[in-house]
Amino acid sequence: MTTRSRRALVGALVAVALAAAVRAQAQDLEPRTYANAPVGLNFLLIGYGYSTGDVSVDESSPIKDAQLTIHATALAYARTLGLWGRAAKLDVVLPYAWLSGTATVAGQPAARDVSGLGDPRLRFSVLLHGAPALSLEEFADYKQDFIVGLSLAVTAPLGQYDSSKLVNIGTHRWSVRPEIGISKTFGPWTFELAPSVTFYTTNHDFFGGQTLERDPLFSAQGHVVYHTRIGIWAALDATYYTGGNTTIDGERGQRLENVRVGGTLAIPVNRHNSVKLYGSVGAMARLGGNFTTVGIAWQFRWGGGL
Repeated sequence: MTTRSRRALVGALVAVALAAAVRAQAQDLEPRTYANAPVGLNFLLIGYGYSTGDVSVDESSPIKDAQLTIHATALAYARTLGLWGRAAKLDVVLPYAWLSGTATVAGQPAARDVSGLGDPRLRFSVLLHGAPALSLEEFADYKQDFIVGLSLAVTAPLGQYDSSKLVNIGTHRWSVRPEIGISKTFGPWTFELAPSVTFYTTNHDFFGGQTLERDPLFSAQGHVVYHTRIGIWAALDATYYTGGNTTIDGERGQRLENVRVGGTLAIPVNRHNSVKLYGSVGAMARLGGNFTTVGIAWQFRWGGGL
């Protein structure tokens, strides 16, 4: 195999594998992550998402027409806290997914069906400006204006993984994502921006015992949120990510680049329950997954004097 062919295959393998892993995880467009909430609230969330689409690879790649379909569920828990007088939150997400995929590899059809746990994520966030830690009674007089927050998310390599297979639910390596969140409210409108960078450890058992290294992945989310007087809110969402160049046993692949746009609608049912609907589509995919995603989540909240 020539050097060019090996590099094309490396890039294609990584694009398919990473697209599967990314889409098997939780929704990557999250409005109101840095909104203030009363201290002591608990949130339990159960969600389902459906994703289908293709994987963009280099034109010289021996992998063609790669298609993936993913049914993903998630169980999440979050609690609001007070940290040195500032609002904070701790949340954990446990995903489970069913994935099926087809492709043509060097002219031959190939398929993969797999299900299992995804890599769990633990995230801690704190609002440094514009969001004091408040009780439920104090929160009644709070008016959101300008908020600046920080978060740190850690993903653990505990998901389903088979090194003899290319496409898996888990990634078999740790990742750490620091993020800055900024939001500004004008009446019923809130504008949010959240740039982040994700760092990855090395996977020493990738696809038959190869070593997979990945450069940091840079991303930015933006949201425009509209709040109604009856508690319903809706958001227009967009995200851009780039970077994440991979190296497999010394063979370096191409960087990922993707733009996604979507929307979110949250509907309160009563004081303790709400339903969230969301959807997104790929607006641009230079290399990686170009998916259409729709989903629904139910949220139950308690504590904090509710």
